[in-house]
Amino acid sequence: MVHVICVILVITASNKENTMKLISKMTSKRLSISDAEESDINLIIEIEEHPDNRDFIWIGTHEEHLSEINDNQHLLLVFRRADDNTPIGYSLSRIDFNSEIYELRRFVITDKGKGYGREAMKAHLKYAFESLKVNRFWLDVYPDNAVGIKLYESLNMHCDGVLRQNYKADRGYLDQIIYSMLKNEYFAEPSPILSGAASPRWQH
Repeated sequence: MVHVICVILVITASNKENTMKLISKMTSKRLSISDAEESDINLIIEIEEHPDNRDFIWIGTHEEHLSEINDNQHLLLVFRRADDNTPIGYSLSRIDFNSEIYELRRFVITDKGKGYGREAMKAHLKYAFESLKVNRFWLDVYPDNAVGIKLYESLNMHCDGVLRQNYKADRGYLDQIIYSMLKNEYFAEPSPILSGAASPRWQH
């Protein structure tokens, strides 16, 4: 079943070139997705530092997350279950308005194995292509993040390639796999987002 995701945008006065901000929740049947507030930062850092997540994402500081909240080119969002408002994840995106590119920089779901990640990814893609009208959506993922790779390929995202040993972490030099989707692919018939078949392009 396809759920309708509602998005409301506002243009605010600012000295920045682009001031488009998400001010309402993107909602679907099971998720409520809203802009993070400063009071959410401790929760976000706790999610980042959890043993299930910390090997796969960058851990930000309070100051970095506050800067992201206040930056019109970033979207720091919190995911909550719609039925009881329990937080179950967060994401950080950066929008390049000049080049019309949406980068999903961090994406974590804590209530795993229930399809919330897929639902949240569809919300991001819909917002990026239908509301912001970007041309390209992309992200990177470590090769050992099998759950993430399976999700991105199930949405028919294109594997652009591998940045070999591109990031030095405590566990060594890590490759980063780049996945993307273009506007014409999102709006293709049948829609890649609604396709039930995965198109694996990365060999583990």
